[in-house]
Amino acid sequence: MLKIIVARNVKMEKKSISIIGLAIILSLMTACGDKIEPGTTGKKSPGTVRAAVGTAAIANQPFTYTAVGTVEARTSSTLSGKLMGTIRAITVKEGDRVKKGDVLVVIDDRQVTAGFDQAEAGLAEAQRALQAAKAAREGARADAKLAEATFNRYKRLLAEESASQQEFDEVKARYDKAVNGLNQAKAMVAAAIHRINQAKAGVASARVSKKDVEIKAPYDGTITAKMADVGNLAAPGTPFLTIEGGHGYQVKLILPEVHIETITLDQSLTVKIPSLTGLTLNGTVETISPTADQRTRSFYVKVVLPENKNIRSGMFARVEIPVGQAGIIAIPHTAVIERGQLTGFYLIDKENIAHFRLFRTGRTLGERIEVISGVKEGDRYVVDPGPDMADGVTVEVAS
Repeated sequence: MLKIIVARNVKMEKKSISIIGLAIILSLMTACGDKIEPGTTGKKSPGTVRAAVGTAAIANQPFTYTAVGTVEARTSSTLSGKLMGTIRAITVKEGDRVKKGDVLVVIDDRQVTAGFDQAEAGLAEAQRALQAAKAAREGARADAKLAEATFNRYKRLLAEESASQQEFDEVKARYDKAVNGLNQAKAMVAAAIHRINQAKAGVASARVSKKDVEIKAPYDGTITAKMADVGNLAAPGTPFLTIEGGHGYQVKLILPEVHIETITLDQSLTVKIPSLTGLTLNGTVETISPTADQRTRSFYVKVVLPENKNIRSGMFARVEIPVGQAGIIAIPHTAVIERGQLTGFYLIDKENIAHFRLFRTGRTLGERIEVISGVKEGDRYVVDPGPDMADGVTVEVAS
């Protein structure tokens, strides 16, 4: 019975506390003299801020196609061998500057020297054979001359019946034989002369081969690659070195056929090399391929670059090619407000009240930025919102 009485007392105490709390709240509400009208927050007006105001307008902006390409030297050669032999010396390495005529690679010349000596010996032998053939020709000419005189004399004797037919036939046979011998001697001389010409050509070839033992720089330039080492066996066509001439660089790019009519020879284009931060160059179109690649339907274009000591072959480059114009809306960078990952600006309505609005931006165009959506022509905006600018403030337009 005691437990029941205690429980009832606890419940009555809780009920009394609730009634007292409700009375306190009602008294506070009664004591408050200000009323809050429905639909308001009770905040004061944000006030007025003086700021410059701009008006969005459509302006023509050139469109550009960004073509990618590779920087390469305007003059570049791969030096290779023409002979079979062992490489005896390589006098340069990558990065070395060379002058025209400098010896870069030397090939073992023993085989070439042997060939040259053999060619000269063949020439000397052919010259001796020619002298012998000429002597034989002179002897055959004398024999033919004597045989002809004898033949003519017996021909008269036969007509005068002072010689028999048999004697005349014998003399005629000797004459014919002498004539044939002379013709044969002349042919031998001609053959000897031909062999001499062949021998001279062999000597000239051997002399050239002897010069090919040394690989020389074709022009002033820089060694950019080394593909052989001392002791390697060289064969005709084996590459040794790559040399680039000091005549500047160019960008070789691939341009789709849809844009090929937008460029012309000697046209100036903007070239950017991303690895060289902040470097922008004005290149000149030097070459446009006359035919398109059948697989890619694209054309090769070469853009010559101005002199710059930081440029190197193989660098990645972007070339901006104007392909037309279109009307766009762009606003100053100063009007753009970044809030986390959101981008917005302050729109000014007819009552000069500022409203924060989100919008989408596009390309950067110098000191302005392209607006893709969220702004229409004629919209007014705060050009450079300061720290006092907020949503709902009244903007006093600065003159």
